Amino acid sequence: MLVRRPPSDVSGWRDLRWRAEPDSLRLAAEHEAFCELLADAGAEVIVGEPTTLDAIYTYDPALVCDRGAVLLRPGKEARRPEVDAAAADFERTGVPVVARLEEPALAEGGDFLWLDERTLLGGRGYRTNSDGLWALERLLGVELLVFDLPHFHGSGSCMHLLSLLSVLDDDLVVGYPPLMPVRLVQLLAEREIEIVEVPDEEFDSMGPNVLALAPRVALALEGNDETRRRLERAGVEVRVYRGDEISRKGDGGPTCLTRALLRQPLS
Repeated sequence: MLVRRPPSDVSGWRDLRWRAEPDSLRLAAEHEAFCELLADAGAEVIVGEPTTLDAIYTYDPALVCDRGAVLLRPGKEARRPEVDAAAADFERTGVPVVARLEEPALAEGGDFLWLDERTLLGGRGYRTNSDGLWALERLLGVELLVFDLPHFHGSGSCMHLLSLLSVLDDDLVVGYPPLMPVRLVQLLAEREIEIVEVPDEEFDSMGPNVLALAPRVALALEGNDETRRRLERAGVEVRVYRGDEISRKGDGGPTCLTRALLRQPLS
C-alpha cells in the first residue's frame, strides 16, 4: 500500500484550500501512527517521498487495475504535478504504468470505486469530466457506471464519489444516501448491498470515508461515534485513527491517504 510522507513546509495550505493550517510536527506524527495501523493490519506499507500537502492523499493521482496503474489528470490543477511523483513510485515498486490521461480528460481517483472486478463506478463532477470517464472506460475495458455528483458546496469544495460511500464487503457499504444519486441507491438495492447510513451530523466529518482492511474490518477517522455504532451493529470491526491534522484540515479520510497497489479481494 502506497502512502506519502507529509512535507515539513506546510505554508501552501491556503493555496491548496485546506480548512486550516496544519501543525507540521503533529501532521508527521499522525501520519506515522496511521502507517503503523496499516502495518499492524497486515499491509506492506511503501512510503513515498514528500512533495506537497495534498500529495499525502495518494489515492487521487492514479487508478490501479489488474494490469497496473493508469495515471490520471486531476481536476484540481494544483495536484497535477503529483502524477509524476506517483509514476516514479510505481516504477520503484515494480507496478507497470499502462496508460496516462491527457488533456482534455480530467479524472481523480476519489471519483472511482470498484464494485466488483468487472464493474467500476465513476462520479462525474468538478474533478472528473466526461472525457476522463470515457477514456478510462476504453482503456480498462470494463463496465463503467457513471453517476453525476451533487453540486453541494460548489466547485471549490472536495466532493468525490468516495465522499459519499465506501465498500466494506461484497454486500455492505457505508454511505450518506441524502446526497447519493438515486440510480446509485437503486443499483445497490438491486445487488442486495446494504447501506450503513451515516447520520447528517457526521457527513461533513467524513463519516462515509472508511478504509476496508478486510471484509467487515474498517479503519475510520475517530470522532464519528454514531457511524461507528451503526457499523458495529452491522458486524463491522471498526479501528480508528487520529486525523486532526492529516484528515480534518485537508478533507481527506483513510481511503484518500492510501493507494492500494496489490490486494486480495474483499471476499
